[in-house]
Amino acid sequence: MFKKILIANRGEIAVRIIRACREMKISTVAVYSQADANSLHVRLANEAVCVGPPANKDSYLNMPNIISAAMITGAEAIHPGYAYFSEQPSFAEACEACNLVFIGPKASAIEKMGDKARAREMMQSAGVPVIPGTKSTVDSEQEALRAAQKMGYPALIKASAGGGGRGIRLVQNDEELVKGLKLARAEAESAFGSPAVYMEKYIEDPRHIEVQILADQHGHYVHLGERECSIQTDRHQKMVEESPSPAITPALRQKMGDAAIRAAKAAGYSSAGTVEFLLDKDGNFYFMEMNTRVQVEHPVTEAVTGVDIVQEMIRIATGEKLGISQKEAHLNGHAIECRITAEDPENGFAPSVGRISDLVFPGGLGVRVDTHIYAGYDIPPYYDPLLAKLVVWGSDRSAAIARMTRCLDELEIGGIKTNASFHKKIMGNAYFRKGDLSTNFLRRRMFGA
Repeated sequence: MFKKILIANRGEIAVRIIRACREMKISTVAVYSQADANSLHVRLANEAVCVGPPANKDSYLNMPNIISAAMITGAEAIHPGYAYFSEQPSFAEACEACNLVFIGPKASAIEKMGDKARAREMMQSAGVPVIPGTKSTVDSEQEALRAAQKMGYPALIKASAGGGGRGIRLVQNDEELVKGLKLARAEAESAFGSPAVYMEKYIEDPRHIEVQILADQHGHYVHLGERECSIQTDRHQKMVEESPSPAITPALRQKMGDAAIRAAKAAGYSSAGTVEFLLDKDGNFYFMEMNTRVQVEHPVTEAVTGVDIVQEMIRIATGEKLGISQKEAHLNGHAIECRITAEDPENGFAPSVGRISDLVFPGGLGVRVDTHIYAGYDIPPYYDPLLAKLVVWGSDRSAAIARMTRCLDELEIGGIKTNASFHKKIMGNAYFRKGDLSTNFLRRRMFGA
């Protein structure tokens, strides 16, 4: 087992990883920007190293500084969390070159699944259902127009190296396609350093279902059921996640779980990962992408399975075998997660920054809060607005909704605006309560568009 791990991240996920390490009696090294000097992950870690100024590119995306921090402090491994370097094969390769263990999949697996067009081809070969679309990237307007004519509108243009909802355009006709292609390529170039895009047939009103998998270095694979992630913004940013999905039967869960494992095997995958699918109204599911990292919403799976996904990642990275078999992977009860962000729902979800004047988190049976904030904490304007993940467990979905509603009523974050009031409206929405969900839920059921 490792003696010391560096966490190459910030915020709530850095705190989450530090806590997992503490329970495993592993020392931790936090990295932080000048703007995060007073963040909770810096306080909780055994050691902390400043890696640069506030801007991400100068600190949390400063590879030489982070690798140097690990080597100077004597860390044996680096956990990247999510975002930042978590899905960059070059970072995994740099760790290996410096005799540091990257706590995640091999660089080759990240690269295979990070190229969305290449991943589609791989999934087709592995017998995993994929959405009708182009076999590879689209390099010209003429090629895009021919593809649209073949698959029909509406269609999606998607960044090949994309993620996080960026580099995606929905187009309804030839005119929108020509314009959307330019915009998607420009956004992809800016966000991911590559203008490559591909096209897919747009599945109308689908559910977004993802399957959590674990795989060790000895060829053992297990899936931990699914998460429903359909409630998301028009920019594909998730707001509410739950497990299990109210739409998934045991038979469909087995089919999707088997498909997810085939996808992981095709990539030669080890560590924790998530295979994402779209589920249409007829019960057909299609591979969308694989996230080769721990997900923001992993706590809902932990709540219904009792498996500590972060600790499993660490054990897998040391070469240990999986601590759970497929027969032992049972879903118990129901869990819901609300992402609490520093955004003003009354002002178009505009970012809110400032000092947290007072703070009261809910508690009680079946309640978990993953966060890095505290009373007196100054929210910096440079980073993602996620403040906390409020997670509840109940014996069934109705009990979980009731518990989440109670927790949102108890939550107090003073001094700034948050989206907690909007989450209350979601929990009270009749369509949400009966499980009638799709990726268009907010637009159709909350905003009436």
